[in-house]
This record gives sequence, C-alpha cells and structure tokens, in this order.
Amino acid sequence: MIKYALILGLLSTFNTGHCQQYDIDKVKTKAVDIYEKAVVLLRNESLKEGVPLLLEAIKIDSNFVDAYLSLGGVFGQLKQYKRSILFYEIGKAKDSIYFKPYELPYSINLAGDGRFIDALNAVNRFLLNTKLNERSIKSAGYRKRTYLFALNFSATHSNTDYEFIPVNLGDSINTSSSEYYPSVTVTDSLLVFTRRKENKREDFFQSSTKEKKFSKAQIIQGDINLEPQKGAITVSQDGEWMLFAGQFAEQHTRNFDIYISFLTPQGWSEPQNMGDNINTEFWESAPSLSPDKRTLYFSSNRPGGFGGADLYCSHQLANGKWTAAENLGNTINSAGDDQAPFIHADNQTMYFTSDGLTGYGGADLFMIRKNNKGEWGSPENLGYPINTIENEGSLAVSADGLTAFYASDRSDSRGELDLYRFQLRPDIRPYRTLYVKGKVTDIQTGKSLPSSVELINNTDGMVLMKIQTDETGSYFITLPTGKDYTFSVNRKGYFSYNELYELSKSEADSVYQKNIALQPIKLNAIITFKNIEFANNAFNLPASATIELEKLVTVLQENPSLVIEIGGHTDYIGSKEDNIRLSKNRAKTIVDFLIAKGVEATRLKFNGYGDSKPVADNKTEDGRAKNRRTTVTITRI
Repeated sequence: MIKYALILGLLSTFNTGHCQQYDIDKVKTKAVDIYEKAVVLLRNESLKEGVPLLLEAIKIDSNFVDAYLSLGGVFGQLKQYKRSILFYEIGKAKDSIYFKPYELPYSINLAGDGRFIDALNAVNRFLLNTKLNERSIKSAGYRKRTYLFALNFSATHSNTDYEFIPVNLGDSINTSSSEYYPSVTVTDSLLVFTRRKENKREDFFQSSTKEKKFSKAQIIQGDINLEPQKGAITVSQDGEWMLFAGQFAEQHTRNFDIYISFLTPQGWSEPQNMGDNINTEFWESAPSLSPDKRTLYFSSNRPGGFGGADLYCSHQLANGKWTAAENLGNTINSAGDDQAPFIHADNQTMYFTSDGLTGYGGADLFMIRKNNKGEWGSPENLGYPINTIENEGSLAVSADGLTAFYASDRSDSRGELDLYRFQLRPDIRPYRTLYVKGKVTDIQTGKSLPSSVELINNTDGMVLMKIQTDETGSYFITLPTGKDYTFSVNRKGYFSYNELYELSKSEADSVYQKNIALQPIKLNAIITFKNIEFANNAFNLPASATIELEKLVTVLQENPSLVIEIGGHTDYIGSKEDNIRLSKNRAKTIVDFLIAKGVEATRLKFNGYGDSKPVADNKTEDGRAKNRRTTVTITRI
C-alpha cells in the first residue's frame, strides 16, 4: 500500500527500517478511500477542498498518521502555520520514528510561526540521519542557515515593543482578484496599484485618501491602461508622472520595458518608452522615481550584472534625456534576484527585495540608506515578522515614514493578493517628509520664471534634491525632517533666493506654501541675506552663511562686470559708534570670504551703517531682528 502522506513535495527521504507503532495496512478501509479522494484534490492544487476529506478520514480512524501529516502539509501550504504544527505534532506523538522524514517540513512551519529555536532543533534532528540524499542535505542546510540568521537577528535587534499588525485596506481597494504593487504620493493623498483579473489582464487603479480612508478604487483614465500586458507601476511624488513596466505589441520579441505617462487635463497621456539608455531587449521592470524626478531606479536581468536581476539607476540630464543605466554594484546586488526598489520621499532611504542576500527564506525585504557622501550603504534585512519564510513582494512607505503598504495573501484576504498597511519599526523608518510648493515670479513684473530649485544639506553642503520648475514657475520639492536645510531658488540674471529650514531639533507639523519673487540683477538693486545671523556683538562668519554666500559667488562669476557693496546693519541697542564698527566688521568678513573664493577685490566694497537705515520698528524684538541684517547692493553693472 502507498504511503499516503508523501504528497505536496513532502517526500520521504529514507526508509525507517524498524518496527513501529503505526501500520498503514491496519487503517480502516473507509478512511483510506476518503483519503485517496483528498489526494486527488491536493494534487490538483485544490487544497481547501481537500481539507474536509482529510479531517473526515482521521475522524473515521484516529490512528491514520498519514492523514495527520498530510494535514500538516496542507495547512503549511495555506500558511496556517499553527494548524500545520498541530497536526504534525499529533502525527509525531502517534509514531515518532515514522515522523522522522517530516522533521524538515515541520521545522519550516515552526519557522513560519516565528518559532526559530524549535525550527533549528527540528532541522538538526532531521540532519542526524546518515542516509539522507544530497538534495535533502542541501535543502536542510539552507533552512538551517535561515533559522540561524533569524536567531542572530533577534539577538542583535531589540524591538520588544513592536507589534506587526497588517490591516487590510478593505473593500474599497481589494477584490477577489489580485491587487499588488502599491505606490503613494508624498501628500499621501493618492494610492495607485495594479489589479490582475482572472483573464490575466493587468490594469492600473487609483484611490484618493482622506484621513486614512480610501475612496472606491477606480481604473486610471487615459491611454495608460490600453495595453493588457503591463505590471509594476509607480507614481511620482508630485503625482504628475506615472512609470510602469509593459510589453506592448510593437515590442515584438522584446521583453518588458519601462514606460512613462504624464498627467494631462484629459487624463494620463499615451505611454512613451523610456528609451535605449534604460531599456534593452531583456527584462526591465519595477521603476521607482526619486522625489525630485531626476533619478530612476529599476530592476533588470540584462547581462553583466551580479545575479539574475539587479538594481540599476539612470539620471535625467538638464535636456530631459536619461543617462545610460548604471548597476548599483555588488554591495547591494546579489547572486540572486534583486527587485522592486522603492525610493522614499526623503531621497535617502530605499527598500527592495532580494532572494540572494541572507534572510529568512525566499525573497526578503531590505533597506539601504545614503551616507553623508550620498553613497548607498549596505543592505539591512527588515527582520521578522515583516519578513517571513515566504517570498515578500514590493513595499511602499508613506511620506511620514510611519506607514508601509504591501501585498499579501493573508487569511483575511478578499481573494489572492490584497493590499495591506502596517506600522514600520522605528529603526527602519525613513525620515519623515513634508513638502514645499509654490510659484517663482519676477519681483517687479510678476511674470512667471522657470527656475532651478535645490535642497541643500547644511551640514555638508551637498545638494540633496534638485528640480526644475515647470513653465509657469510652479515647483514642488520634498522636505525631509531630521536635518537642517537651505532651500535655494536660482535663475540666471537674478539673485538667488535662499531660506533656512531648521528641522534637526524639531519636526515641522505642516506643509509649506511658498511663492517666491526673484530680484533681477540691475543697477542699485538691493537684496538682504536671509541665513546670515551673526552672534551677539560678534562678526565671525556663522556656519549657516556658507551656502548662501556660495550662491552669491556663482552670481558674480556669471556676471563678471558686476560690482557690489556689502552693507552691515544693526538695531539701535548700543552706542552708535559701536554699532558702526560692528556692522562694518561684519560686512568686511563677508567680503573677505568672497575674495577667498576667487572674486576680485576691486569688485567688492563694504560699509557699516549701524542703526542708521532701519527697515522696521526698533521698539519690538521682531522689528529689531529685521534691522539686524546684511545686504548686497549692485553699484555697477
């Protein structure tokens, strides 16, 4: 008689060769008949339909060990790990010798339930058998490494207060079809995702959010959904671009390419192929766009990588073209498949999946961060229970850095894959990110000015993000908290506009609407430095002044005939003589900086005006603060 429990890939790897309590020939015939019907269903992948028959078989004969072990296997396949463990342990209690070949699948389900110490003990018992074939030894060795990794991760990452509670996004989003690959805008007001129907057609859907409630998902309008063969989708942080992977009819023999579509008054535009600097005849997918829309990250299995699929990036040039794709290197990419990159709105934190980096089994989710030089660090596993023994899919994280979205087929799924959200552990959160938006105009005419907008890290002077406004001068730039930044708006022929956002010590609690009027470079034009605040009674140049003064150096380099005067001003507190001397020394300090940067001394003058030219009421602290200023005046063009 056959060994009925040896199904679903849980094949016996050796003969026990001993006297045992369990005798298959003594199982009641009726139980065997029902069990054989269950086997047919299970082999046809009708797992849920087979469960009642297996339960009926053990009800008829409570000593039917193969039925218990098959239930253990079925519930493992259904990811109901606790029930799987229960039935395995009942089977083991009835005959521990007969159970020995099942120590490996038993260990896998223990690990699925997060019981990694028990899983390690079980796989070690499995490996004690000296008659295992090479395949079994290799499989068990792989699982043992994952259990050891899990135990080591747990020992080195103390997160005892963290609770992983995925919440289904509900009937407004999820259906009996599969929903997956979520993406959100920086305002967290728009969720886009892919839905695959029974006929395998994939369409893109969107839902607006308000107070964490989702509107009924609607198919995205426009030409973006015309082709049926498409998949991974991402929306730019400002909600103006969508990028996705597709295999269009005109591609013929090509694999999936990356396409882009733009928001128009009529809906989303006809998708455009991103071109040969990004796409090849091989597979390209999983696009993710940096918040300033200047860097595209994606996955490709083109030759020349470090594994099956690797992560790549491409940068947009000033003329709108994209550079040749660059491999992110073997510090990030593995010998396996590295996929589904998601760059957060902070432009410093990325999440992706890998089945080649050490983890819990299958594909795990990892995180990488940029260092102070703008270089990506080493991947960090997100840990259990975010990662499991199964294959994890793509992850998207909201702008506040607290909420993550992902697809899963958990027990409360509406059918197949559903979208869920959960709270990220503090140690794997990106920087909370807000945004600044507004319009750039000429201060005199009010005319819109297409301009360059930069976000500069005050600590190291590095440009964290750089965008170009649209033709109407409108801009949108993300603003990560946790650091101090200079926000700089630049256009040739105008003085740069610079404003300090100090977010290192306290988090802002709102977004910023900032319309900016630029001062054209013309005779007698005067601008006031915004970020140069000298200490009381001191004239040493403050660290915050460097970035703004560097911008002035650029203006002087672009306009070699320009002559300027740096003017120092104080409030009325103190003697007039002291105020004149202090303001003059402060102006001279700035001139000395400019000379050190290569500006000819003949183009620079300085003067100290003390409190003689107030611009506000000296009777209030706010007024006095405005009077304590440093100015630039154009004295010759």
